[in-house]
Amino acid sequence: MTQHHARRRGASMRWLFALSMMGAAALSPLSAAAQASPRPQAAPQPQAAPQRQSGQSPANASGPELPAADQLAIRNYTLNEDVLGRLMAVTKEARAQDIRPQPAPDPAKVRNLDDLANYAVGGDSKLAPLVQKHGFTPKEFLLANLALMNAALAVQARSDPNLAKTIDQSKVNPANVAFFESHQQQIAAQMSEGAK
Repeated sequence: MTQHHARRRGASMRWLFALSMMGAAALSPLSAAAQASPRPQAAPQPQAAPQRQSGQSPANASGPELPAADQLAIRNYTLNEDVLGRLMAVTKEARAQDIRPQPAPDPAKVRNLDDLANYAVGGDSKLAPLVQKHGFTPKEFLLANLALMNAALAVQARSDPNLAKTIDQSKVNPANVAFFESHQQQIAAQMSEGAK
């Protein structure tokens, strides 16, 4: 692997990890979601999307590094009222407990979603019990966050031609996009609360 490819892969893994941690920390899983909606302007900006490489796109946050089964799991994870409610509850409680995002893991040590999920919740001893309290396994918590982020990016891409060029529509879950669109106000309200 060339140094350039290693650097891009590292950036991709940092971005993926940031997505996974957003639901557990002050950044929340909803930060890009809030940006994708028209308001609030005060919401924090998400991490910059990684540059596309060999089929990678924000709508396929797993990137080419993850096994095909993990990429399919991300695409097939379906958001619903229950999942969103639990994500919001974790986000709210994580903020109250001052749970902070962990630094990105070494990409060489992340072989699959399980590795990433375990790293994500293992960085703060308060997070795993909080995730479990709301009925998530570490992997499901990560999948829910990635599904929400992918839907938000797909919606945002409609008004951002540069982002749209990086979205592989075959990796977008249309049901999650529709769910996100119907819940944008609720998500934006959660972000407004977190930005205070």
